[in-house]
Amino acid sequence: MNQISVIDESGADGVIPSNILSQFKVYTHKDIDRIAQLRSVSSAALFEMKVVSSILPFRVNQYVIEKLIDWSNVPDDPLYQLTFPQRDMLPPEMYRQMAALIEQNAPRDKISALASTLRARLNPQPSGQLEMNVPLDRNGKRLNGLQHKYRETVLFFPTQGQTCHSYCTFCFRWAQFVGDENLRMASTDTAELHNYLETQPAVSDLLVTGGDPMVMKTRHLAALLKPLTEPKFAHIRTIRIGTKALTFWPQRFLSDSDAQELLDLLAHLVDAGKHVAIMAHFNHWREMDTPVARAAIDALRQTGVEIRSQGPVLAHINDSPDVWAKLWAMQVEAGIIPYYMFVERDTGAKQYFEIPLARAWTVYREAVKQLSGLGRTARGPVMSASPGKVEVQGVTEINGEKVFALRFLQSRNPDWSYRPFFASYCEKATWLDQLKPAFGEKAFFFEQEYNAMQQARQSR
Repeated sequence: MNQISVIDESGADGVIPSNILSQFKVYTHKDIDRIAQLRSVSSAALFEMKVVSSILPFRVNQYVIEKLIDWSNVPDDPLYQLTFPQRDMLPPEMYRQMAALIEQNAPRDKISALASTLRARLNPQPSGQLEMNVPLDRNGKRLNGLQHKYRETVLFFPTQGQTCHSYCTFCFRWAQFVGDENLRMASTDTAELHNYLETQPAVSDLLVTGGDPMVMKTRHLAALLKPLTEPKFAHIRTIRIGTKALTFWPQRFLSDSDAQELLDLLAHLVDAGKHVAIMAHFNHWREMDTPVARAAIDALRQTGVEIRSQGPVLAHINDSPDVWAKLWAMQVEAGIIPYYMFVERDTGAKQYFEIPLARAWTVYREAVKQLSGLGRTARGPVMSASPGKVEVQGVTEINGEKVFALRFLQSRNPDWSYRPFFASYCEKATWLDQLKPAFGEKAFFFEQEYNAMQQARQSR
């Protein structure tokens, strides 16, 4: 498939140049010196990249380098910030420790040992993912590679999908990519997943996640998903696939060797009566602004799947109402449904990307004010915390006290959802655990029950 017909922005028939549909070529931390575009970057900045990427994962491909990043605006370009390590992504002392070892040309095993120690300080598995989300089978065995946090939805982490076409520098699942099996969530056992789903009639949604499931060969995705069309899985009404391939490698849906097979699989699932949702990760409108990305979106929509968009609000990348307003407007025009604006999770390089909740709410509010109702489907800003997904609905004043108005959109106990609750306003707070109940209350309404849930899991 050398040429894909598309409609360009002027409305005339166009053709995607074959060089955009080139073979996949990737660079990791070992290849930083081989990236030609980095020759314009100072030697000091290159050294800093090597230090940071020895702790946090780094992976970028040629498409991102050539088609997304504006190299005339480096280091401030948002797509550069999205994919290339920066010194301040690590706490200062952590950076100094690793830089000292690398400057000394320390042995690889010593660098690896320090990296492992430092990663443990970066909260590699936030929100109780390993402690509270992993389900048990009928015999009490932990089903590693599955998560079942919310009643209706099961997450599956297929081993073949535990990497990405490129890595986001802010990624809350960075621990999946550093080679530590103790931190990694993955399963090779699709039968185990199917057996579990068969015993869970309350589950309506399966979310295949990663990494990025779209790095998988279509035959592996088919082995995972086609059985769900059998009558015994009639209760699984929605199949979600989380991916950033529309940004980092849209060729996956156009020119990869099994691209047509992938589109046929998705169409088959839709024809079988499943609601198939592509949970597309977007962080900036420029990610959609290439001919190949637009063609990939069109190709997906022709299969009958639904595309929903989500991503966190991030310093250095998109903490601007205008960026979000343009992104959501472009998505509505392309037939994509804006879904979530998340808050940067409390893990990894969070101190570099996080912004105060008050600022995140202002960005959200000022963005949606610029949109019609179709663009206001995005919920946000939302903290995906251990008790559940907490939405900051606004800042207001009640009985003379300035407060955050909050609610759960999803929660470990479904009864918590959509019950408004209030936290004392805090100008600097960036996460749920930094908030205190308003009006002199000693605890939020859900805390006692949530603490009991934690204790029950620990006793298993």
